[in-house]
Amino acid sequence: MVYNMAESKGGSFSKVVRKKAGRAKERLLQNLGKADRTTDELFEVYQNNFNKQQNSATRLQKELKNYVTCIRAMQAANKGLMECLIDIYEPEWPGHEQIPVKAQTLELLWEELCHKLNDQVTIPLSTYLSQFSEIRAKIEKRGRKLVDYDGCRHTMESLQSSTKKRDEIKIAKAREQMEEARRLYEVLNKELHDELPALYDSRIPFLISTLQTLFASETTFHSEYSKTFAQFSDLIDALAIEAQKGSYHMSARHLPSSSSPKAAYKPDGSTRPYEEIDYQNKNPESRPNSGVHKITISQANGIHGETEGVYDIPVGATTTDLPPGVLYKVRATYKYVAEDTDELAFEAGEVIDVVPYEDPEEQEEGWLLGIKESDGQKGLFPANFTRPI
Repeated sequence: MVYNMAESKGGSFSKVVRKKAGRAKERLLQNLGKADRTTDELFEVYQNNFNKQQNSATRLQKELKNYVTCIRAMQAANKGLMECLIDIYEPEWPGHEQIPVKAQTLELLWEELCHKLNDQVTIPLSTYLSQFSEIRAKIEKRGRKLVDYDGCRHTMESLQSSTKKRDEIKIAKAREQMEEARRLYEVLNKELHDELPALYDSRIPFLISTLQTLFASETTFHSEYSKTFAQFSDLIDALAIEAQKGSYHMSARHLPSSSSPKAAYKPDGSTRPYEEIDYQNKNPESRPNSGVHKITISQANGIHGETEGVYDIPVGATTTDLPPGVLYKVRATYKYVAEDTDELAFEAGEVIDVVPYEDPEEQEEGWLLGIKESDGQKGLFPANFTRPI
């Protein structure tokens, strides 16, 4: 049994080797012009169209992949830009609360565009391309069958034209092999004569569908994208108008001229952001911080204690309906990182309750004592990092 299987495999292998050798010999003779070949001009037209169609689809896939990669890069760049804008756009400026909303809208638009291009363009294009490999294999098989047919035909013609005594048995066997080879070739040839033109014609509806989806997705994206940026432009126009009115002019008790709080030396040698004051005149009444009114400890919402002290309450600060012990509230306009253990760290936008010092003599110029509403932490903080509410 094992011997028969081995013999069968050996016979099949020998048959394959002989067939390949015969094809190689036939092709060589045809290339040298010593043997004619069966031609099919119409099939050659179909095959040229097929090659052109496959090359075009492969190039489109390559360029589309690069296009989507660039869109993903633009999506990441847009996200970074929006995060930067959110960080630098100050809380008191017009539309501050709208910036994160608009940024999220843009992120969703980018994601939707990428999703559509992937699901409705890239994947269908990959499916479209997958059929070419099957047709290509069938074309190559047809070529091999055509060489087999030509080889059998030449063998038959050679036997018939031999000057030696005709061997009818060999001629009959050669004719049988030739007819079988022709049958196999013609079956494949007929299939391809039907499939290749149909496949070539399919390029038009496929391209229409693909490009319609691509362009429609881009149109929707850019339309909505431009609307969002128009809204951004309106916000900046509003900021420009307010800036022209002097709404954000930096007074001495805020920032002198730069966009970040000024640092000054404490008596102990460390630095803290510090409001600009008149060092030639330590009298609080002579400081440029004119928008204030006075309040005593006993007046500050029922503060308990016998020590009397006077505090400057900025104009515009609410002093009614506050919790006991709270002078007024402020909102952080900048992030502050504590440098000492007695200081209060906070993020821009946090609300802080200003409370009196336990010992008024310990109060430092330009510094307040407060309690964060978010977590109840208590500590010192620079006044010019906040604004009254």
